[in-house]
Amino acid sequence: KGKASETFGTSVPVYFHVVTDGTIGALTNGQIAAQMRVLNTTFAGGEGGADTGFSFTLAGVTRTDNADWFYANPGGVHENTMKRTLHQGGSNALNLYSTTAGDYLGWAYLPSIVTKPGQAHLDGVVIDWESIPGTSDRYEDRFDEGKTATHEVGHWLNLEHTFYGGCSAKGDFVDDTPAQKVPTSGCPEGKDTCSAPGLDPIHNYMDYSDDPCYSEFTPGQSQRMGDAWLFYRS
Repeated sequence: KGKASETFGTSVPVYFHVVTDGTIGALTNGQIAAQMRVLNTTFAGGEGGADTGFSFTLAGVTRTDNADWFYANPGGVHENTMKRTLHQGGSNALNLYSTTAGDYLGWAYLPSIVTKPGQAHLDGVVIDWESIPGTSDRYEDRFDEGKTATHEVGHWLNLEHTFYGGCSAKGDFVDDTPAQKVPTSGCPEGKDTCSAPGLDPIHNYMDYSDDPCYSEFTPGQSQRMGDAWLFYRS
């Protein structure tokens, strides 16, 4: 804790793995670039939150037609095979997989995964390809601005959900995110589910709000991500 300085900054190489079922999910280079811009904007405080010091550079793109991988859920043979086959780089590299994300909008593992024997290949982020800007109207006005990736990369950098731990004192282990009992749906201004000071942080990227509602990481979250980078990833 507290190891990342106020001047912390690092560029994260991103290996973008586009997995498809035939032509379904086939991202264009422009759509990949749009997702990269969202990551760089949100982690730089471009929507009003803290500048975390993280930037992201596209290091490579793979394209694989594999229906089993495309529809895979977390755990099981298909996720493991996909990641063992496609994963590139070391613990400092972000492997971003574009699939249906199974039954989810996305998933990620906390960075401690890289220290677990035989599991380092699982490190990375999986997102629903239709959450990427310009791909589909399936999630229109809800989850179509590319911020699912922002949320999942937050996990990749050791952030819990803002509602993690509910109203308990430790909560999400970040002091400047107000206590929150339940996840948010939509963008309900004034939502307040805990008696502790502060409204629920519905605009925080680590809640479950709609993309247009999201606008920030806090300085405390920025510190936690920087500390985690130095401990697990650098």
